[in-house]
Amino acid sequence: MTTILSAKELQAKIAQAEGEKASAAAKAHAAAEAEKHAFIERISKPSGLSDEQIIEKASHIVNRAVENGLTSVQVFRFPNHLCTDNGRAIDQNEPGWEKTLTGIPKELWEFYERQLKPRGYHMRYHIVDYPNGMRGDVGVVLSWD
Repeated sequence: MTTILSAKELQAKIAQAEGEKASAAAKAHAAAEAEKHAFIERISKPSGLSDEQIIEKASHIVNRAVENGLTSVQVFRFPNHLCTDNGRAIDQNEPGWEKTLTGIPKELWEFYERQLKPRGYHMRYHIVDYPNGMRGDVGVVLSWD
């Protein structure tokens, strides 16, 4: 014989399901935050890669872009707070903005100066978004046109 749950029992079931959804969402958010924190921690320090290793990675990225008919490609994106001024100098295109870089973004610029600039490449750092009107991430674009 099938029974019908009372309204109170149904409300309890709904509350339990909503609680489980909220718990799953909180776990997913915590995992995403931990991943973001680990990423920032990793890129805030130099990579330790040799120029040869970086050239190999850069070559792969550039060749794939060229195969798709592109003359530039975004090679990196990072939070503005990895700059000592939170990206202000980059946003204002101030002379010496590259001195505000730290970690891998700084390493990329130094690699560009040593290896890519002499080969005719161009590299541009720019703010790619403005969430809530504030400076957001910094994009690094490599071009060869």
